[in-house]
Parts: sequence; C-alpha cells; structure tokens
Amino acid sequence: MERVILVRYTEIHLKGLNRPYFEQKLVDNIKTALCGIECRIEREHGRIYILGISDDSFDAATDRLTRVFGIHSISPAYAVDKEWDSVCFTAYMLMEKELEKRQKASFKVFARRSDKHYFMNSDMINRELGHLMLERFPALHVDIHKPEISLSVEIRDCAYVYCEEIPCANGMPVGTAGRATLLISGGIDSPVAGYMMAKRGLILSAVHFYSYPYTSERARDKVIELTRLISRFAGPIRLHLVPFTDIQMTIYDQCPSKETTIIMRRLMMKIAERIAAKEGAKALITGEALGQVASQTLESLCVTNDAVSMPVFRPLIGFDKDEIMDLSRKIGTYETSILPYEDCCTVFVPKHPVTRPVLEDLRASEAAVDFSELIEKAIADTELMVIKN
Repeated sequence: MERVILVRYTEIHLKGLNRPYFEQKLVDNIKTALCGIECRIEREHGRIYILGISDDSFDAATDRLTRVFGIHSISPAYAVDKEWDSVCFTAYMLMEKELEKRQKASFKVFARRSDKHYFMNSDMINRELGHLMLERFPALHVDIHKPEISLSVEIRDCAYVYCEEIPCANGMPVGTAGRATLLISGGIDSPVAGYMMAKRGLILSAVHFYSYPYTSERARDKVIELTRLISRFAGPIRLHLVPFTDIQMTIYDQCPSKETTIIMRRLMMKIAERIAAKEGAKALITGEALGQVASQTLESLCVTNDAVSMPVFRPLIGFDKDEIMDLSRKIGTYETSILPYEDCCTVFVPKHPVTRPVLEDLRASEAAVDFSELIEKAIADTELMVIKN
C-alpha cells in the first residue's frame, strides 16, 4: 500500500495534437511547485500520479498542488494491488477514518475500470463494494445523488482507492501562453488581474512605480509581498521597481492639473512597454475596471491605450469592486492590499480629474514637456528583483 496523489486536468484534454505539450508543461510546473519535497511523478492515460511522498510532506505537497494552474482537482489516495481483498481492506480503512468525523453519513461507491480484463466491471464493483460497506458500517446509508462520502475506486495498473476530491486552481499551465508584464500597484485590483492572466497560461513579469519619499519603504515592501503572494500561483516573477518621483513632480508642475492622472498613466504605460519588450513580453496587464475611477472611463482607457503599441489586457474590465474583493480574498492578497501604505497612484490626485479626455488635447499636453531624459533615467535606475514563494 502506497500513498499517492491523483492529479486531474480538464481543459488540456481539448488541445488535440498539442495536448502532450500542455501535459508536459503541467508536469514541469508540478515539479517546480514540489521543489524540496522528495517524490516521483508519473503520467499515463490522461492522469498524473505523484508517488513516493513521505507522510511528513504529504499535507504540504497537497497544499502546493492546489495552487498549480492547469490542475482541476487532486485526490489523496492509496495505491494497492488489484486483489479484491486488498481493495476491500483499503476501502474499510478509509471509511473508518471518514466516520470518525460523523455519527451517520450517506455514501456512494464510484468505480472506474480502465483495466478491461479485471474480473468485475465498474457497475459490479459499485454494487459489491457498496453492499460490503453497508454490512460493515451500520451508520451508513446510500445516497447516489448527494452523498456525504464518495468512496472512489479506480482499477488501472493497480487499484487506487480514495474518498476526497480537492478542487484546485484550474486554468492552463503557466508558460503555455507566453509572457506578459503586469503593472502592479499596492491596491486590490492589479494582483487579482495578474492572477487571472497567469491562470490563462501567461508567465508574469511585473512593473511597480514608486515615488519616494512621497511613498514609504513600507509601501514598497507591500508590493513585494503582493508579488510573492501571486507567485504562489504564477511561479517566479521578475519585479521591476521604477523610481517615478521626478516624472510625477514634473507632471504636477508643468501639466494641466485635470490631466495629470491620465498623463501619469500614459507615461507609466510607455515605461512598462519598454521594460516588457526587454523581458520578451508581448502584452501589458492592468487591473483597470470600466468606470471604477476617473482614469478608467472608456475615453480615459482609449487615451491610455494610445500611449503604447502592445496589447493591453484588462481581465477585470467588467467586474464590480465587490467581485474583485471577493477574488482577492480567495487568492490571499486582500489583507495585504488593504494595508494603509500609499502608492504613487494616490499621490497628487487632482481635485477635478478629467473623465472624458480628448486624445488630441492629451497628446498636446504631453508633447509640451520633454519627458525623454526623465524616462531614460527612470529605466536606468530601475531595480530588478526575482520574487518567488
């Protein structure tokens, strides 16, 4: 008898002739997630098996796997030989553990038989094992629609027996869709946006703009921690910390007050695009949601897009704030995001920002000031950190 984790994936099954590539990428990401935990990974028949994990590391391995994009669900299981007595013994053991948590319970048996030479088919296993469970455990009753306990048996090269199916992050394996660069602030939205795009298979790099001394070292540390929290799902992230004080002060001093926020966003996008190109990224990612603030009206977003030639992904564009906050809590970034340390986007906010900017006017205001040297200096002074969990 050996403890094993069964790994399931769903969307990868739709990839046709490219499916082996996606499966291998998922296996590679699993190896990265389980770094430091001794195990072996096997793949066959549309399923991934993780074996050889010590009892001391089993819970840690299970926890890490729940955050690997591409995995639909996992089941901690026991692998035993296919002798019927071995299957029944293991099923009894698992059911005893389940009944320790409750006095009575409904259950069903769910069998799959990949080995078509096995002496019982799936339906026969369901009936026979269900009958034995009822005989041995008086506290059980059958409910095939909404059982409290699902006793699963898979007959493959050996028999896998388990009672638990743990939902995971789903999505596509990170690295199957290329690289994009996230503009990350210290707020709630941008970490969620990064999570959502990594879930679609993108490798993330990130750019953060800070305005020291108007923003504190704690604000900087907050962004580093948010990036680390995203890296639990997305893998290592190259974080670029861009000094933005001189540019922001120049905007504040020399540009029309009502346009300062939009001009600031345009220059951020230009710098982020330059850094993204060096990283080999093909798109930018922001946490903007339509209509949430003045810089996120349709007109403002169009003016911001005009600053760059790269595609800009906005996965939160149709979300309301409550939905974004709920997802932030789910992925574990919310409590860090609400720490009261300002980022540069909240410094020097005009009292009456323009909500329907005209592109030609913004281009003219920006062109009236020579930002080129300031942009080059900001890029040259950018600090690079590789963040991983």
